[in-house]
This record gives sequence, C-alpha cells and structure tokens, in this order.
Amino acid sequence: MPSSLDAAALLRLLQLASPALPVGAYAYSQGLEWAVEAEWVTDEATLGRWLDDQLTESFGRVDLPILARLHAAAHDHDDDAMRRWARELVARRETRELLADDRDRGRALARLLRDLGVEAAAPWAERDDAPFAALAALAATAWNVPLEPALHAHAFGWLENQVLAGVKLVPLGQVAGQRLVLTLTPRIPAVVATALALSDDEIGGTLPALAIASSLHETQYTRLFRS
Repeated sequence: MPSSLDAAALLRLLQLASPALPVGAYAYSQGLEWAVEAEWVTDEATLGRWLDDQLTESFGRVDLPILARLHAAAHDHDDDAMRRWARELVARRETRELLADDRDRGRALARLLRDLGVEAAAPWAERDDAPFAALAALAATAWNVPLEPALHAHAFGWLENQVLAGVKLVPLGQVAGQRLVLTLTPRIPAVVATALALSDDEIGGTLPALAIASSLHETQYTRLFRS
C-alpha cells in the first residue's frame, strides 16, 4: 500500500472500513446462509474456500475494478461517469438479494456521508443506482484517500463482514474467525493489483453457486439474514 497515505486520511479510511459504520452491512449474508443450510459450507476450511473464490473470481473482478473507475470519476467530479459506472455495478448483481444489499448499503452510506458534511453524497440518497462502492468512492476522494488504499479497505470490509456472518451461521468460534481473516487478507494485495490491471472489457466474473445460494435464500425456511 502506498506510503503517501497521511495520518488523517488513514483514520478516515479506518472509519470507512469499520464494521461500526451504520449502513446495515450486518443484515445480509450474500448467499452464505443458504450455503450453510445446504452444507456447502460446514466448517472453517469450507468457509475459507467459499470466501476465497468470491474474493478472487467475483469481488476482485467486478467490485474492485469498478470502484477504481468510480474513484477516478469522483476525483474528477464527473457525475456522468459516476452514474455510468454505478449503473454498471448495479446491473451486474445477479439476484434480488444481492441487488438489495448493495442498494440499501449505498443509500445508507449516502445519508451518513451527507450528515457528515460530504455534500456530493446528498443526491445519491434517493437514487436507485447507488451501490455502496459509489459512495465509498465519494467518501475516499472527499477524505483524500488514494485509490489503492481505498481498494484494500473495500476488500477488507467485505471480507470481515462475510467472516462475521460465517461465524454466526456455521457456527464458528471467534478465534476461527480471526484465523480466517489472518489467512485471507494476504490475498488482497494481489487481488487489488489484478483489479487495477483490468481493462474495461475485462471487467466481469461470476460464481454460479453464489447466485444459486442467493436465489434460494429468498425461500429458506428460517433466516437470520435478510433476503
């Protein structure tokens, strides 16, 4: 991660990546609840593989490269490009649950940033094309967070939330959860580097099992997480 990140920007980045950020990230499991029900994920090892596949084959090839473009658009105050890439990310959500997750967190972050004085976030609070990454990009540029640290933090925040969901669902102990974070976070720099190297035409990735799990979660008999 670049050393040019100053102390103030680092602290704002930690705030943005914190699980205490009140945007409702804890409410969705992104298909993991069904994966546990179906016994695709049963222990620490299978949860690790489930998350590693998403990080490298989906999140790192869709969310991160689009966040990079949103960050550039926010830096240039290019609202047309922001809207275009936000719609692109929303369109790539394969199920209603994944779409609702992204939109709900995006609008929640828009309202939070508006209340924290990030004026550019205010119009996004009522938009249907407001994915979380678009508002994360606005926050990062408003708080002088460079691109690469923003991408690392975005990936870490996603991973931590999914590990926390797995700890509840499998269930696993807190030590197992921390061990998974410790094991998977070293993958993030390479995933970020790959995301930054992708051209517009190369953006894309899908995991059929994730889409199936998210779809079936909607009718799962008992649920801890929203669908």
